[in-house]
Amino acid sequence: MRRVVLSKGERFRADMLNRKSAFDAKALAAATEIIEDVRERTDEALRDYTKRFDGVEVARFRVDDRLIDEADQRIDAALYEALVQASRQIRDFHERQRQQSWFTVREDGALVGAKVTPLDSVGIYVPGGRALYPSTVLMNAIPAQVAGVQRIVCVTPPSSDGTVDAAILCACKLAGVTEVYTVGGAQALAALAYGTESIEPVAKITGPGNAYVAAAKKLVAGDVGIDMIAGPSEVCVVADETADPALVAIDLMAQAEHDPLATCYLVAFDEAFIDDVEGFIEKYRAQSSRADITMSSLDNQGLAIVCATEEQAVGAVNIIAPEHLELQVAEANEWLGAVRHAGAIFLGAWTPEAIGDYVAGPNHTLPTGGTASYASPLSVDEFVKKQSVIRYSAKALANDADAVVAIATHEGLWAHAKSVELRQEKLKSLLDAAHREAVIDE
Repeated sequence: MRRVVLSKGERFRADMLNRKSAFDAKALAAATEIIEDVRERTDEALRDYTKRFDGVEVARFRVDDRLIDEADQRIDAALYEALVQASRQIRDFHERQRQQSWFTVREDGALVGAKVTPLDSVGIYVPGGRALYPSTVLMNAIPAQVAGVQRIVCVTPPSSDGTVDAAILCACKLAGVTEVYTVGGAQALAALAYGTESIEPVAKITGPGNAYVAAAKKLVAGDVGIDMIAGPSEVCVVADETADPALVAIDLMAQAEHDPLATCYLVAFDEAFIDDVEGFIEKYRAQSSRADITMSSLDNQGLAIVCATEEQAVGAVNIIAPEHLELQVAEANEWLGAVRHAGAIFLGAWTPEAIGDYVAGPNHTLPTGGTASYASPLSVDEFVKKQSVIRYSAKALANDADAVVAIATHEGLWAHAKSVELRQEKLKSLLDAAHREAVIDE
């Protein structure tokens, strides 16, 4: 891991980072070509790209519902129980995020409020390639189902024999996915955004992917909603003298094994501690089935920061704004208020990042690449839209009319002002007529 040693009083700076963007010019150009091709040739293009990139000829993209229904019978019982446990805890957490429509009435009779409406449909991208991710299904589909989305579509690259992993299908069943298609890459994003003969378009796309998927998300955004453009995964571990270097080492490796571009940050207070951590990494690498990926990430993307004070350490964390933040420090809870920017915060030595990836309940789809400085984890809010509701009484209009006319006139919007003035005139004539009738009745 590269090291940065901060002197006392020195601040960690953004230029000390070595971040990789979610995609590059090559990925953007390739995704542009693929999307345009899919829009033009639809299913024919999907078949060509699936054969080219996945080495599989697909006659029918949609997975038979029977295979989804029976998927739990084709996986290990312990894995099934783990998926059930994870889905239960993820659902419980996200149920607490649900928002209700609300309305309030002012004293003058004006009603204002917000109507919360689920999206009609959502497409979930589940990566393939280096690993299989049933957890991604649960983390994306369950919040959508909790929100009330009726059509939840999953797309995922086919395996070498053209099938979809049974654990992914089982997760789809547990999470309420209504359709599954064996297609991946930028071509899958194009299909979800614009539709093909086999796949109807959706309102929004969520889920992580490689650089080509990230580039495709950027390109279709606006024509369809997206959750975020996710870059390489990240972890930042803050460790003081109470931390166990063996646990710090394995937690860094747990993030690094995702991808050679995954980024690991270690914030510590002693170079000797970092030496100990690197010693345990060297020890554990021999046991890892993904040692090449892990070490490529740590050697090329890893960064250890040596701080003189806790204030420096917190400052570094807030500049990094990591996707995952582990606080392996004494009294970790006391750090919580000072941490402003992190996707998910893991407090104490007993809370490895892996627990958040799978079963804790909070969503593991998190902002990356420093976007935690303004973005939030995936939530139920991503799967609803809010509609403003306004109803004015004549009295309420009279109360606010002068303010509307003044602002509209200043902005040079004549019809805006006139739309209120005409109603004022109509209201005045109605009141005059009512007064005349009252005089005649007398």
